[in-house]
Amino acid sequence: MSFYHNHGGRYRHPLEEPSFDKEGLDGYSAALAEAALPTVRSEEEIRRAIEMGLEAAPSIGDRTISCFSRGELPHWAGINTFLKMPYLENVHEVDQYDIAILGAPFDIGTTYRAGTRFGPQAIRRISALYTTYNYELGVDLREQVKICDLGDVFTVANIEKSFDQITKAVSHVMSKGTMPIILGGDHAIGYPCLRGVAENVDGNVGIIHLDRHVDTQEKDMDERMHTTPWFHATNIPNAPASNLVQIGIGGWQVPRAGVKVARDRGTTILTIHDVEDMGIEKAAEIALEVAWKGAKAVYLSFDIDSVDAGFVPGTGWPEPGGFLPREALKLLQLVAKEGVCAMEVVEVSPPYDISDTTALLAVRAVVDVIATMVAHGKIGGR
Repeated sequence: MSFYHNHGGRYRHPLEEPSFDKEGLDGYSAALAEAALPTVRSEEEIRRAIEMGLEAAPSIGDRTISCFSRGELPHWAGINTFLKMPYLENVHEVDQYDIAILGAPFDIGTTYRAGTRFGPQAIRRISALYTTYNYELGVDLREQVKICDLGDVFTVANIEKSFDQITKAVSHVMSKGTMPIILGGDHAIGYPCLRGVAENVDGNVGIIHLDRHVDTQEKDMDERMHTTPWFHATNIPNAPASNLVQIGIGGWQVPRAGVKVARDRGTTILTIHDVEDMGIEKAAEIALEVAWKGAKAVYLSFDIDSVDAGFVPGTGWPEPGGFLPREALKLLQLVAKEGVCAMEVVEVSPPYDISDTTALLAVRAVVDVIATMVAHGKIGGR
């Protein structure tokens, strides 16, 4: 067997210089960019862990390890906040942070498979698998943006009262100049979340919504359910339907009552086939044009079931034919380049999940959006 390969009529040993320009690869640039990232906060985390969690036993050679786990490592230990970020018990101090994570463990707006009340818990738990550094984007969230976890909104066994609780929580964070990221919960929370955002924006709010379902009917089974958030959200005076763009809609789970509302109000809908035909970049361009037209801020709603059901089994209304994970993440990044004022990730239902794959994609969506905003100077520096 020969270890030499024919390249243009000559034989070259695999260890010779490659025939391509290594320095032209994104992978090479990313490796160089990492050297410029600070390590101040990670070093502070290590010092804090040793101070508060005791020095390690004498037999431990790595003296950056503490006795009690108090930081990112080990990934399987510790109490799970989102991405092991600080838990902020006193919500009055949220103005000290750029971004606040809050859970909305609410699923009484579901119309079939319940379980999304456990979504925030599952998302936080599997987020421990990640570090705070992204190779391609060249961003370290620990070093470049201040993030806290506020815990969960106290939702109760009543749809409208829970809506009021969620609105108050989101509004509080927005009023402090901090970006809220809400972990759902079923998609009914889209309305109270947007309501909390809108009352803190001096101007119109656009909505970019990734989903397989339009969610624009007025009521479902006589209640405001997870099929109705954008009907009510676009009744808010500064969240007009003309600034709502929905991407990925289609399949066999789009109620005609919602389609009629979308038609009557003139919202913008892109099906998966539209996205396939025009490409992710053009779809993002349209989304930004519609959502930002005359608006002061844009709200981002990512329903996990917008992704093909084969990749996200842990959701209440799985529908084949949605985005590939890579497509959804690309679209989210393109949207986030212009900045969003708040974001929700909804419909993660752990009782139906397999190996945490659905919850993991929810984590990835959040950190990709944050990192993209950091990389483009839309957030950070507080």
